This record gives sequence, C-alpha cells and structure tokens, in this order.
Amino acid sequence: MTLQLKDFAAEHGIKYFMISYTDLFGGQRAKLVPAQAIADMQKDGAGFAGFATWLDLTPAHPDLFALPDPSSVIQLPWKKEVAWVAADCVMEDKPVAQAPRVLLKRLVGEAAEQGLRVKTGVEPEFFLVSPDGSVISDEYDKAEKPCYDQQAVMRRYDVIAEICDHMLELGWKPYQNDHEDANGQFEMNWEYDDALATADKHSFFKFMVKSVAEKHGLRATFMPKPFKGLTGSGCHAHISVWDVDGKTNAFADSAMPFGLSARGKEFLGGIMRHASALAAITNPTVNSYKRINAPRTISGATWAPNTVTWTGNNRTHMVRVPGPGRFELRLPDGAANPYLLQAVIIAAGLSGIRHQADPGRHYDIDMYKDGHTVTDAPRLPLNLLDALRDYEKDDELQDALGRDFSSAYLKLKRREWDSYCAHFTEWERETTLDV
Repeated sequence: MTLQLKDFAAEHGIKYFMISYTDLFGGQRAKLVPAQAIADMQKDGAGFAGFATWLDLTPAHPDLFALPDPSSVIQLPWKKEVAWVAADCVMEDKPVAQAPRVLLKRLVGEAAEQGLRVKTGVEPEFFLVSPDGSVISDEYDKAEKPCYDQQAVMRRYDVIAEICDHMLELGWKPYQNDHEDANGQFEMNWEYDDALATADKHSFFKFMVKSVAEKHGLRATFMPKPFKGLTGSGCHAHISVWDVDGKTNAFADSAMPFGLSARGKEFLGGIMRHASALAAITNPTVNSYKRINAPRTISGATWAPNTVTWTGNNRTHMVRVPGPGRFELRLPDGAANPYLLQAVIIAAGLSGIRHQADPGRHYDIDMYKDGHTVTDAPRLPLNLLDALRDYEKDDELQDALGRDFSSAYLKLKRREWDSYCAHFTEWERETTLDV
C-alpha cells in the first residue's frame, strides 16, 4: 500500500516537503511544498521549467512535473518540520527518459527481469573548507600523511558526529567515519542497500553534509580535486548482485578464484569492457581528470586509478575484489551523479552478462610502482573530452542507458567542455606571454 504523504506529515509534524530531483549534472532541484498541498502534489507532481535546470530541454517544452516517490521520504533530522522526498520527472504523463532517477529505475527493472537485484554501497569523500572554498577549514591540519589522523578528526568532531548522529537516526546503519588521505578531507560509511535506495541516500547525504557544514560556518565540497598536491575525493562503489528475493548472493562462489562466481566475473567483465566510456559518467567534470591522472600527491599516492586493470585486495587498481561475492570500483569521484553512477554500473554489468564478458587477467602488482610494466591494458581517458569521445563510440552502452539520455548528456557535456576551453587561465599568461 502506497504511503500517503499527507498522513506522514500529520504523524511527524511536517510543515513543508522538499520535492527533489537530480538533473544531468548532479544538481539537486527542489520545490518547497506546504504540507496542506502535498496530497495534490503526490497525485500530479510539482511543476518545473525543465530548461531552467541541466536537462536537454528548451523554453518551448511543456511543464516538467516531479512526482514524489513516497518510499524515499526522509524527515530532516536537523530541521524536523521539513521532509525531503526524491521525485521522478514526467512530461505530458510520460517519464522523462533522460532524467537520472527515471533511468536508474528502468535499469533496476531490467536487472529484475533477469532475476537479479543489484546492491551497492558508496564511499563518498569530501573536504571541509572555508566558506569561499579557498583553503581547508582546519589551519592545524598539515600532516604529510593525514589519513586517519586522530587529532584532526576530533577537531571536526562537532560536524562529523552530527552527520553520523543523523544517519543513525535515519536507520542507515553507519559504521565508521574517518579523516581521509588529504588534509581537510573526510569519509563516512553506511550500510549497503539496493541500488535505488543507495542512490537516494547518496543524494540526500550530499545535501545533508553541505547543510550541516553550513550550520557550522563551513563549506563541504565533493569536488574531485579542489587542491593541487592533495589526494582527490573519490566515491568508490562496492557492488554485489543477488537473486530477486535478496537472500542469495549471485556473485559468491567459494570454489572460484577470489570467491567470485562465473556470473560475477561476467558482470565485472562488462565493467572492464566499457571502462573508458564509463568514465564519462563516473568522472563527469573537467576537474575529475586532475584526480585520475594526477602526479604523486603529498601523502605519497593518489589512491586513484589511471589504467583499466583489476586485482584481488589491492587498492592500486581500478577494480579490486576485497572479499568473496563483491568487488569495489575505485574509478568514480565525488562529482558522480548518485543516480547515473548506479545506472551505468548496472548497464555495463548487464552487458557483461549478456556477452559472457571476460574481465581479462588480473594483476597482483603495485600499479603505482610497477604500472609501467603493464603494456596491454587500456589507459583511462586523459580528460573529459576523451571520455565523452569514448562514450560516443560505445554504441552498446549508449543503447543500454538509452539514446534519449545519451544524446542529452553528450550535448550538454560537450557544451561544458567548450566553455572550459574558452576560459583563459593564469597558466596561459605565465607560459605564453613571452613567446
């Protein structure tokens, strides 16, 4: 039985609902709806001008309506009178195929038709910085190797603990928080879930982290590489696939190497096969490629891949298999759209199963030290344009994600690249003025 949001409001003292959808660039768009109007909004949706957000629409298009999904509703722990609810975009009573959450729900359905239920966990990293974003917020956070720094995490205890308290209250089962490998950088982990639920939580998490940081006079950024010389922010994804009732891990086989079943290896094969095109989604900004193609950082390692390789429990590769029945994709970064990240993982994995894809040989080497010895593995794209070109050449992945989405995404991202190329930088003046 569908939850009625008006009943939720009455039970929890909600005055306003944030009906929220995520656009192609990961922008979170919302309308603040009084509880007295939520019944009509649940039936008809909240109206938006789609052109005003990052969707491939024009001012001439009809109204875009965001239909709230009541199963996703969350009462804001830091402002109890407000509830957030994820929404699906429709236009003229039809789902908007390019809309990220609509796309993910379609792919979840396609997996279910094959008797598969994709479960994922994400590890979003972020920096706490000054309000203008120019410096990290903790002037004493200067260690050469700051990862897991006890004093540094405690100096930001008020922010981190408040966010974790909220996750505990929401029932997300958070299990650890730490200072990460860059000065000013943190990571918070919660229990894995079905792909759509993880995407909704990931979307809300970014909103929550930014909101709590602002409350404390700080700014939180998920920018992949906000500071030269420091480790960038990843968003590693842990992936397993189960049968439709969620009780049997279809990836697990104790008799197979790494405890990964034949179907699990095929799913992994799809990730490897489409990796270069995948980067256009998992690493969606110009800045993303400052992380995955970075020189050695102050701490000694970038912790990011630059080559399409996989391994066992070894963090220097694009994919690692840390334990039976699951693997970790280390390619995505903090800018990844929560819904498109899950969608492209499912699309590539199902492609691998369809084609019984072989992930190729695994490597046990330290890629940061001996990666130059690997001569037969593709390099990841060097920049956003190369990633978009790889995606444009990957007809199968485009078809899996849908041509409506692919056309819209490529069009808007190419426009973003053109804007970047038209921007004059201080580097150009410094290196070219006296030519």
